[in-house]
Amino acid sequence: MKTEDSPSNKTKPFKAEDSLKDIVALSKRRGFVFPGSDIYGGLANTFDYGPYGVELLRNIKNEWWRTFVHSRDDIVGLDSSIMLHSAVWEASGHLKSFNDPLIDCKNCRARLRADQYLEEKHKISTIDFDLEQIKEIFRQKASEFSCPQCGNKNTFTEPRQFNLMFATKMGSLKDTEEMVYLRPETAQGIFINFRNIVDSSRVKVPFGIAQIGKSFRNEIIARQFVFRTREFEQLELEFFCVPGSQKEWFDYWLDFCSQWLYSLGISKENLRSRQHETKELSFYSDNTVDIEYNFPFGWGELWGIASRTDYDLKQHSKHSKKNLMYFDAARNESYLPYVIEPALGLNRLFLCILADSYRIEKPNTKEQRIYLKLDSRLAPIKAGIFPLQKKDGLLEIAQKIYKELAKNFTVDLDQNGSIGKRYYRQDELGTPFCFTVDYQSKTDNTLTVRYRDDLRQERINIDRVSDFLRDNLANG
Repeated sequence: MKTEDSPSNKTKPFKAEDSLKDIVALSKRRGFVFPGSDIYGGLANTFDYGPYGVELLRNIKNEWWRTFVHSRDDIVGLDSSIMLHSAVWEASGHLKSFNDPLIDCKNCRARLRADQYLEEKHKISTIDFDLEQIKEIFRQKASEFSCPQCGNKNTFTEPRQFNLMFATKMGSLKDTEEMVYLRPETAQGIFINFRNIVDSSRVKVPFGIAQIGKSFRNEIIARQFVFRTREFEQLELEFFCVPGSQKEWFDYWLDFCSQWLYSLGISKENLRSRQHETKELSFYSDNTVDIEYNFPFGWGELWGIASRTDYDLKQHSKHSKKNLMYFDAARNESYLPYVIEPALGLNRLFLCILADSYRIEKPNTKEQRIYLKLDSRLAPIKAGIFPLQKKDGLLEIAQKIYKELAKNFTVDLDQNGSIGKRYYRQDELGTPFCFTVDYQSKTDNTLTVRYRDDLRQERINIDRVSDFLRDNLANG
């Protein structure tokens, strides 16, 4: 097959220094993420995912579901309600303990988390502190503490507890309304359906229940683009195992999750595992490790793997008065399974993938090129289809190719602007291949395929385009 020469790629791709700002700009410019309620001035820390952001999210979820559910015989799926009975949150401990210490500046009304303020501004660790201890620090050092927004000293209110759950009322009449909460995590919907799934499915311990769904946390401070938001989506797995085997399964899932991230093309040097110290562990956990990513603003939690013991099933069994014991026929005994929980934030993985794939070639020159080096399985658009001109029958050929490919692939027919500008748009979307229909296409039934990463070009027969995509996309 004839190969056409393309511009040499002499400059090694690299991340921009101010890459979060660049990623935010790219996200809006190319329809990945828009500010929420934008035409009304925005609603703080809410985001809408545009046409290409939706496709990227969907592709991530599909890959996760394929790997963690469809490719295994020991995992089943669930889609539980966003609103659960308030007794669920009482049993889980969320009503009592799901709080953060809050302070307000009486001068500028800035709202801050007291523990983060102490740790970030004054290097005071608050891991072991309760609310009363945090209050005492603010009493003793009130004259020294200044608001980071207005700079005034001694203007903070006394720290107070702030519940992170969104509350709402259910019911049509005021005197019959019932208080309910938008779920702050998807895990509890899995635990309360444990018995239903055991009774209705052919699952046997060890087995897992996977769920993808929205969660809501009324964060005091939500920041860093889509990294920390009040509305977010989780890819969560609760894996039930025999008590005593939890360490073995914990190590298994930590490795399995890490390998999956590597398989998506995320740079290993930007990933690390951080073991929680004993004083950091949640009250229900006997071991937790965070897989962290080196985001543009620094290292942050991407995926938490926690050993939750039998806490959740025990609590729901106690509060509901229902027997959630599992009878193990092979062992001839009943027990409450222990649980390993790999919980991944979809929105954080979305940001991680954008940051890790963001490339600039030949910066600050006329030849500067920005592109997303996305794994082809995740790319929102698999191929761009360009007619060189709209006339002379070229558009009709391109439309025919588009209709054929659209049956099996997400493709984009782009007929506006110069070929160079069309390449530029698709590069910023992370599209791995572009097909150009030109005048030679009319004479020999071939077109030019252009590769995103190395700019290589070659001609292939139009009748082979579907097979070309199928073969190359299968290779990631």
